[in-house]
Amino acid sequence: MKKLIVSYSPHIHGGGSISRCMWNVVIAMLPALAVAIWTFGLPALSVCLVSICACLLTEWAINRFMFHRPFTLSNGSALITGILLAFNLPSILPWWMVTIGAVVAIGIGKMSFGGLGSNIWNPALVGRVFLLLSFPAAMTTWPTGIDSGFEGVVAATGASAPASASDASTGATLLTHLNSAHGTPSLSDYNLLDMSIGHMNGSLGEVGGIAILIGLAYLLLTRTITWHIPVSVIASAALFSWAFGGNPVLDIFAGGLLLGAVFMATDYVTSPMTPKGQLIFGFMIGFITIIIRRYGAYPEGMSFAILLMNSFVPLINRYCRPSIFGEKERRAMA
Repeated sequence: MKKLIVSYSPHIHGGGSISRCMWNVVIAMLPALAVAIWTFGLPALSVCLVSICACLLTEWAINRFMFHRPFTLSNGSALITGILLAFNLPSILPWWMVTIGAVVAIGIGKMSFGGLGSNIWNPALVGRVFLLLSFPAAMTTWPTGIDSGFEGVVAATGASAPASASDASTGATLLTHLNSAHGTPSLSDYNLLDMSIGHMNGSLGEVGGIAILIGLAYLLLTRTITWHIPVSVIASAALFSWAFGGNPVLDIFAGGLLLGAVFMATDYVTSPMTPKGQLIFGFMIGFITIIIRRYGAYPEGMSFAILLMNSFVPLINRYCRPSIFGEKERRAMA
């Protein structure tokens, strides 16, 4: 049996806590949430509130009636799952589908493994993929009256004002146009300003590129996350977008790549622990995302890429462990 050795005092506390990290993530997501509400109107706020309430209620009920343990809502993790799930949904998704997604995200994606710190996949993405496979039509139906970001479609439809929840169209988003484009897409065919400020169609969290980058800056400044995963995801996606004949700028701002790189791939529980492992993790997410976008049945591959790499995190952690302090000297002496 190994002996536990504790060093002499004083011990310095780093000041960090689960709650502080979680609430920093919530603050970082507020700009993207504001852009979503500005773009899609009250339906976006409704989807977000339903998702949050359903996630909180599900975690409370499971803790209360199944695990019989103290409540964990104050740490903010269920709140983050609710916001992230909403960010991955269309603004006109029916409330009962949002509720099902939230129950699956918390009940299956998180609490079935034992709760915070035990899950192997990102809970919000578990809920999102479940809804995508169960209700593909609803998950790819977007509000009318929102520009797609592709100027040819904007000119043809005359889209301008945000739509109501009763207005729906299965028209293409910017990512659909990119994946169906022949040859290298030209930046002149796309409205970069709309792409960056959120005036284009898509899921709630994928429309505000600048807002997401503001959130990334906040997370880095508060040292809530490190740069390794977001930078490696974005750099890898840009590299393989160029290699496969795409336009890196368009691929980065289209779809949920920025959202996934900043807020979902960086999840503490489901990402590697070491910088080397995080770089490998992020690189593979970017690569798989572009492969699915180019050759897969779905236009977006970010969710599947993150979930797939979540499954490899234990293996990455095993082979990217840091050296034990003094190990190299001991080997040299031997």
